[in-house]
Amino acid sequence: MTFAYGFLRTPRRGAYVAAALASALCCAAAPAQTTAPVDAVNPLIGSRNGGNTFPGATLPLGMLQWSPENTRGKHDRTAAPGGYQYDATRIRGFSLTHLSGTGCAGASGDIPFMPVTIPVSTSPSTDARDSIYASDFSHADEHAAPGDYRVKLANGVSVELASALRSGIASFAFPAGRPANLLVRVSDSEVGSSDATVAIDRKTRTISGSVTSGNFCGYLSKADRRSYYTLYFVAKFDQPFATTGTWHDTTVQAGATSAHGGTGYGDKGFPPPGKGSGAWAGFAPGSNVQVRVGISYVGLANARANLAAEISAGTTLAQVRDRASAAWNGALGRIAIEGGTRDQRTTFYTALYHVLLQPTTFSDANGEYRGFDRKIHHVEGTQKIQYANFSGWDVYRSQLQLLTWLMPKVGSDIAQSLYNQARQNHGEWDRWTHASGGTHVMAGDPSVPALAGIYAFGGRDFDLRGAYASLKDAATQVTANDLSDAGCNVECVGQRPSLDQWMKLHYIAAKSHAWGGAGETLEDATADFALSQLASAAGDDAGHALFLTRAGYWRNLFNPHATAGGGYIQNRNADGSWPAFTPGTDDGFVEGTAAQYLWMVPFDVHGLFDALGGRVKAAARLDAFFHDKNGNWALTNAGPLHPELNNEPSIGTPWLFDFAGQPWQTQKAVRVVLDTIWKNAPDGIPGNDDLGEMSSWYVWAALGLYPAIPGRAELLLGSPLFPRAVIHRLGGDVTINAPDANQSNVYLHALTLDSQPWHKPWLPESFALHGGTLHFTLGADPDKAWGSDPADAPPSFPPPTGAHAEQRP
Repeated sequence: MTFAYGFLRTPRRGAYVAAALASALCCAAAPAQTTAPVDAVNPLIGSRNGGNTFPGATLPLGMLQWSPENTRGKHDRTAAPGGYQYDATRIRGFSLTHLSGTGCAGASGDIPFMPVTIPVSTSPSTDARDSIYASDFSHADEHAAPGDYRVKLANGVSVELASALRSGIASFAFPAGRPANLLVRVSDSEVGSSDATVAIDRKTRTISGSVTSGNFCGYLSKADRRSYYTLYFVAKFDQPFATTGTWHDTTVQAGATSAHGGTGYGDKGFPPPGKGSGAWAGFAPGSNVQVRVGISYVGLANARANLAAEISAGTTLAQVRDRASAAWNGALGRIAIEGGTRDQRTTFYTALYHVLLQPTTFSDANGEYRGFDRKIHHVEGTQKIQYANFSGWDVYRSQLQLLTWLMPKVGSDIAQSLYNQARQNHGEWDRWTHASGGTHVMAGDPSVPALAGIYAFGGRDFDLRGAYASLKDAATQVTANDLSDAGCNVECVGQRPSLDQWMKLHYIAAKSHAWGGAGETLEDATADFALSQLASAAGDDAGHALFLTRAGYWRNLFNPHATAGGGYIQNRNADGSWPAFTPGTDDGFVEGTAAQYLWMVPFDVHGLFDALGGRVKAAARLDAFFHDKNGNWALTNAGPLHPELNNEPSIGTPWLFDFAGQPWQTQKAVRVVLDTIWKNAPDGIPGNDDLGEMSSWYVWAALGLYPAIPGRAELLLGSPLFPRAVIHRLGGDVTINAPDANQSNVYLHALTLDSQPWHKPWLPESFALHGGTLHFTLGADPDKAWGSDPADAPPSFPPPTGAHAEQRP
């Protein structure tokens, strides 16, 4: 997801120099090997150039992410959708929740704590330019590591943050001789709030309260300009409060101990000026204040219980930091790599770190969570944790497969979580869920390939038959939302927009209730293919045949005469006629063009190649797609006729040469991407990281593998970046040996699987599920014969023989 509201600005000339110097400081060279994976992570990667990551303290899949909220001088906008922009060196608070890599105007960023060294004489809600109750900082005074964030602010306060799963601990060391006040800006979530409450208990040194928010992408449509979750917090301090006070809108009340009031979302989805509430506590000058905070989406009692369970009284910040480091080491250590440069290792482990940030834990220590129906539920059966924050259109492609491959039980619980959400949401599976609400953002029905991918990669401990029955019903029963234009284009409320057209015409027409007809058709085809795989797993043979047939409907939008140079998938009118067309058009497509979406039939690549005139012609089209007219690589920002490997619609295309009998082209193209648009620097992620999806692509590619077919576990082959990698899995370890791997040796010359010669540019599902040992022989020159036999090409899954997928206008 790439759209955002005014976050990619052009810096001043002097800012380039400062940014380059800061980048060098954050990413200086070090030995190629580190003692532990956690030491190789640089959380600042992706914090510039639209990556929209955050550097704060959290645990793998943690509920709490305690991280800075930067500002560019507009209180109603965060500096970047993740809350942190590397170039915006001013902080207005340290919030308890964040999403990593999103677009739009941000989300979450709840309950910012802000230490200030001035009296609170005016309402912080009226500080429209963040000129009073915020502070500058320097990256030279900043430290970020997994579970650990520290910064010294220009106002003299030293801040340290560490995290547990549903709680965190912070210290605020105030300078001597100046006021020591800590603001708790309860209403100031990143995109505002509809309500907020705060209460101070001086006797127990506690501040508690809540914020009710949502509004993800609300500036784009009224459909999402609403609240759908409440976050509760309990903060316990180790020092007495010398003073207290609260504010509401423009009114400040020194000595008060309670307040309430949200910011609202305004007429355009942004908080209006001068609205909101909060509280502050004052301490003796020079105090080193420590606070423990527990959070919950259920209630204050659960927030208090989560804190007691994870960070009990007397626990030190150093202890929490050490536990967090150990937890991250265990999670990151599931993939052990050897060799490579320091930058390559840091880029790899940081990508894996970003993969493991989301979805986030949503159930409390006692198993309770707030459902989509706003009721309190409890995890049942074998489910351990309810998860939230699922950017379906992004993560169905490779992030959930990687997460499940490494941690099958986590994948199973994610699948069950999605099913639970649907059951609490009148049977609808929302494509982009945030906390306890659906936002409908993006296109297609991504829950289907998400669940099928989880199942394929070993996540089997969820209610498969119940989930399949629910998804099947959604794919065959037209709802009022499917026929609604509410939220369109970006937030169309239907799970299957214009499902009536899909069932009658066998495509989504140019005019529909979807974001785009051609793009929606391709997404629905992928969803139906994945549903056919779930049908097989659930024992529904008739369903398998039905949905595999429907997966072939993409052919109805392939126009072989679209251009003189060949056919394209394009918009089509409901009467069967073709509108005017050029390959560079984005009409009918989501964040992409017809030239980019042409290749998005990952389950039936051979069928697509046949439509293009055979694999020789298809390979020539692919080659032209990846190179400009001068023969240079065109990987991103090269125009609408070339890929954008900084966004999801294009990320599968480098692997398609494996189907075309030219795996050496895949090996080279993938390596060029790894070496050029990913790096160990704040701008080291080429676009929105989208809750770890883009980072998962990097991890797979660096291993020389890729799960290209949604809902299945075959792995396409590239070439490994590192001489050795071991993936530790419960179902059996995967060992990848490539002793010749280096910057020059990109091309595969020979491969063995469990000591037996292997000539195919792909691996069967059994390898992903049960493990094995690969030994790559690499060289600097392409071996154009290896993997070129058509009989060795990866599988495709066309409609059943005799099935009719043609249009029915």
